[in-house]
Amino acid sequence: MTENLRPEWVQGIAEFNAGEYYACHDTLEALWMDSIDPDKKFYQGVLQIAVACYHLHNRNWRGAVTLLGEGIGRLPYYQPVYEGIDVAELIRVSSNLLNILQSIGIDGIGAFVDRLADDSTLLPVVSFIVLDSDLATDIDEDVQLEGC
Repeated sequence: MTENLRPEWVQGIAEFNAGEYYACHDTLEALWMDSIDPDKKFYQGVLQIAVACYHLHNRNWRGAVTLLGEGIGRLPYYQPVYEGIDVAELIRVSSNLLNILQSIGIDGIGAFVDRLADDSTLLPVVSFIVLDSDLATDIDEDVQLEGC
């Protein structure tokens, strides 16, 4: 399923899903910096969500909220699937986390992070999915036509 994807991309997603957000940042930043659009904007969006999770675990409410919003904002053109991942689901879960953080405010960050230690289901996870190759081609063409 991931054999046609760049190894750095697969590694970065594995780090993301393992909660190794700092390592994920390093891996995806190198990929992002070496890319051109439309991939560049896509990688940046995923990278920003990873960095938001890093900030969240460090109880940096502002950093988490800001980067979640920026990352989510870069990804809509890539739905439903891009680079082998379920972008629509990543946006949905990340948006849910953003809404929770906005509702608890800066004063609630400590209790929320403590809760995540026992229940990480509110954190985004990046899922690889298998798509029909014709549909994947259509998605890539749509993204490029949108002028990302």
